[in-house]
Amino acid sequence: MANVTDIAQVHVTRDLDVVSVPSFRHTIDSLIEKGCSSIVIDLSGATYMDSAGVGLVLYALKRMRAKGGRVSLTNVSSEIMYVLTVARVVDFLPVSQAGELPDVPKLDVAKLPKWRTVVQVDSSDLAGARDKVRELVARMPFSPDDAFDLVLAIGEAMGNAVDHTSGNSVVEMSCFDDRAVVEVSDSGEGFEPSEVPAQCDVTAERGRGIALMRLLSDSVEITPKPNGKGMVVRIVKLIASHDESKLGSAASV
Repeated sequence: MANVTDIAQVHVTRDLDVVSVPSFRHTIDSLIEKGCSSIVIDLSGATYMDSAGVGLVLYALKRMRAKGGRVSLTNVSSEIMYVLTVARVVDFLPVSQAGELPDVPKLDVAKLPKWRTVVQVDSSDLAGARDKVRELVARMPFSPDDAFDLVLAIGEAMGNAVDHTSGNSVVEMSCFDDRAVVEVSDSGEGFEPSEVPAQCDVTAERGRGIALMRLLSDSVEITPKPNGKGMVVRIVKLIASHDESKLGSAASV
């Protein structure tokens, strides 16, 4: 289990059945009671789920929604996916199967965004910057769950920038017809992106931000700034349905 933060991962290391469910229920209750806003249940260690396991997922979903949070499942095997589909659980929360994520289609360099805007992040008012980001994401045609994920991913990037630089950063948000592209840049000393592990150490207190961003979005790229010192975190979230009427405008933010 990850340490308690706004986003927490619960790593299921055995089958979810009537014997194992009580301990996982206790873990989820503890996270919710301590204020976690999003729980990602990683099922990579499970090959079987019975009705007790399905009940646990629905229990967690109900409790989190009552507090305005969400639950998602990741690394779901084909066998468990079948159970979740038959039980109609997939209709109520995000579920991603085991395996590599599909490649994000390259963005046509000639394609202009529907709108683009910049949010200045004051390190003394990170909450205010998150509110602006939340308003902008609400103008994109994402489902509530996808919008929640994107706001959390951007929040992680902004938090990392403040944490590692102790200074201000900049968020550039672009809305295309099939995706949101967000670049969070800072002016810190930087680091070597190739040294960032694909998955975080589940026992570590720090080092989870990038792993969580990768869980919450379709693509995360970390590169040095082309000019000056610092890093740029580029987050891409694909839009499931391209409804032109919902692409909105960023003019009033």
